[in-house]
Amino acid sequence: MVSDDLPTPPDGLRIAGYAPCAEGAVILLAPDEPSFWTIFCRSTEFLDGQPDPMDRWSRRVVTQWAAGWAAKAVFPSDGPPYASFLDWARASGTCWASPVGMLVHHEMGLFISFRAAIILEHPLPAPPQSTSPCISCHAPCLTACPADAFQGSYDASRCHDFLDSPAGDECMNAGCRVRRACPIGKGCGRLPEQSAWHMRQFHR
Repeated sequence: MVSDDLPTPPDGLRIAGYAPCAEGAVILLAPDEPSFWTIFCRSTEFLDGQPDPMDRWSRRVVTQWAAGWAAKAVFPSDGPPYASFLDWARASGTCWASPVGMLVHHEMGLFISFRAAIILEHPLPAPPQSTSPCISCHAPCLTACPADAFQGSYDASRCHDFLDSPAGDECMNAGCRVRRACPIGKGCGRLPEQSAWHMRQFHR
């Protein structure tokens, strides 16, 4: 996605999509892999040992950056009520619902995540629209989960139980097999050590 009207995001982040919203326009920010992980690991938030380092890093970096654009910064952890990240993502033309229910991004696959968004008080050009990559995919995500946690809807307890077993070590150390199975995500640059960190935050 390229537009001369879009600001350049902070180091470590990328624009993953943009869409109209009630206030004007919303720009979605995601990790810019693989540089994001190196930048985050050098941050005060990562090194200080306090809770929620990635959320705190995102809030500091994006809030400062948004102020320079006279924009409002919003975060997935704000709320309740929570901001409409899923609706914005689907309206951007870069994200769709995948066969396993998670969002899939046209460049990051199932590794898509949003660190923040900024809301501008003026509209942007209509976002480009394209077709979900899942339409032409053989859907390896559907059979990738060794815990069978994605059968109709996501069963978090089944996932956590599997991660507690010796067989779950591979997922803990390399990341969710379902996300890794997505053909698009394989080329997005996500580092195994970042996936392992996220798994530790998820499985506590």
